Amino acid sequence: MNGRSLLLLHCLVTLGSPALLQGEDIPAFKGSIQRLDPALDALIAPEVEIEVLASGFNWSEGPTWFGDRILFSDVPENTVYQWKEGDTTASEFLKPSGLTGPPTSDRPQGSNGLAVTASGELILCQHGDRRVAKLTNEGDFTTLADRFEGHRFNSPNDVVIAQDGTLFFTDPPYGLVGLNESPQREADFNGVYRVSPDGEVQAIIRDLTFPNGIALSPDEKTLYVAVSDPEDGHIRSYTLDPKTGIASAPRRLFEAESLKKFGNLPGSFDGMAVSQKRHIWTTAPGGVIILTPEGRHLGSILTGQRTGNCTFGGPDGSDLYITADMFLLRVRTLTQGLIQGRSTK
Repeated sequence: MNGRSLLLLHCLVTLGSPALLQGEDIPAFKGSIQRLDPALDALIAPEVEIEVLASGFNWSEGPTWFGDRILFSDVPENTVYQWKEGDTTASEFLKPSGLTGPPTSDRPQGSNGLAVTASGELILCQHGDRRVAKLTNEGDFTTLADRFEGHRFNSPNDVVIAQDGTLFFTDPPYGLVGLNESPQREADFNGVYRVSPDGEVQAIIRDLTFPNGIALSPDEKTLYVAVSDPEDGHIRSYTLDPKTGIASAPRRLFEAESLKKFGNLPGSFDGMAVSQKRHIWTTAPGGVIILTPEGRHLGSILTGQRTGNCTFGGPDGSDLYITADMFLLRVRTLTQGLIQGRSTK
């Protein structure tokens, strides 16, 4: 985003709001990095610790790198927050973020997943409005997708953008009371969708129970989807047809069962990020796990919290930002991630 556009956005939002909880209301953060394979040392230096950048949120989610700062959603509070180097806490960037009019569901909530286009525009999965939308420089929202075959989406959750502007997003029922049993649910499946640059909406995956986090490989030939089903949590990969966008050859890369040996860890599979070397950094029970492209578990960033999402950012793309319940965290890495809106060519 250019300086003029960023200035326009800043004039349209309220800045400087404090975190929702303060002082004694916020529990002390206790986290650690678990090393299961020597290969992790090439990705996270042995001396690195988890940094707490801000805290006190209701449920932090959907981080994305935006110019010189990290943006993230507080879903129940209908707010997008921002943090940049030098800030002592996060400040309000956008409110309302995902419920902008009369509620369209029985569980009205704000934005969840965020992404940035190549031209610097902010894309939001809006739980409350049940759509994927773009924030304009004037501070309005433009709907990119809100229906498929005449039916409203459940509650768009997470989104990733290909280099040509194609959007891929997940649509579980978490924004509806009763989930699949909600009377306000219109779709008969929890889908993964593709929105072409000309606005055509296509359901490319229909058979997942609770599709959640989503990411693309560096060559954009592979789509990764996190399934947050409490009975069958796992990470899947799909081969994408470059012309039709059809997802095929599903493969289960990693299973929740593999984490049970570490005890009863909080959370589930949720958001994810991919590095330029194709390592998958995905939230999971316990925090964030780091996987090879083949699904080998190299280690974990243990947050001790239910952990919603993660993304790469920073000047060189090597900082991993993590939203974990009420915390915004950072881990400095030795790798570089794929950053939305930043070319990899």
